[in-house]
Amino acid sequence: MRIDPFFHAPTFTWSYVLSDPASGAAAIIDPALDFDPASACISSEFAQSLARHVEANRLRVDWILETHAHADHLTAASWLKDRLGGRIGIGAGILKVQENFRRLFDLGEEFRADGSAFDHLFADGERFAVGTLEGEVLATPGHTNDSVTYRFGDAAFIGDTMFSPAAGTGRCDFPGGDAALLYRSIQRLYALPDTTRLYLCHDYPLPGGEPRAEVPLTEMRASNIHVREVTGEAEFVAVRTQRDATLAVPRLLYPSLQVNIRAGRLPPAAPNGRTYLKLPLRIDL
Repeated sequence: MRIDPFFHAPTFTWSYVLSDPASGAAAIIDPALDFDPASACISSEFAQSLARHVEANRLRVDWILETHAHADHLTAASWLKDRLGGRIGIGAGILKVQENFRRLFDLGEEFRADGSAFDHLFADGERFAVGTLEGEVLATPGHTNDSVTYRFGDAAFIGDTMFSPAAGTGRCDFPGGDAALLYRSIQRLYALPDTTRLYLCHDYPLPGGEPRAEVPLTEMRASNIHVREVTGEAEFVAVRTQRDATLAVPRLLYPSLQVNIRAGRLPPAAPNGRTYLKLPLRIDL
């Protein structure tokens, strides 16, 4: 098994190309598009680096896997599918996420909150193949309803469930978020074998530090600032809730979710031929 990480610095996102040398099959995990909110320009520079890697190594993309519908970057899943093929998969909890944000953005009849934007909705415990590699899906909700972990052998791609030990865990104040549920999901990960390597979706290094893509499970259990192996549920919920109350709204929250609940497709063009993203206002005059 080969794992190649790619870091999208503007959003502190790790994307991965997982490949099977025996068959040439590959999965792309949590790919990102570039988006400049000031100019409203969406581009594919980072996604092109993933595509070039796939093409240079003559890989066949079987899957494009989302650990959840992200709120901090736009997914490149559909752009990569159009260029490289493959099926887009996400956890079955996306149905709740789609319904929540269909109401928030008042999407109307054009948007179907039934998961059909994706090629496959993974159930907890489901197994699937990338060539000769066997993947297992672990539902790890709490950060979001649809959060899942993809496990291949000793490698677990954990999305925003946890960050590096110094950065802690994912926030739980989005619609459907639940700190107690996140704690239980983390305990599920902590129960994996000691040899497990955790692959992060984001890392936010301290000044002068380098972003980490991979953390040994033993290190995470011992030193995560929010939830060590000995941390109780009530203690974690209190810490996470207090922390969430201080956090700003993610910079790309509204653009990201309008695209990501559609598996990376943009909203339909308006009658004038232009494509628009909505911005729900919070009015506090």
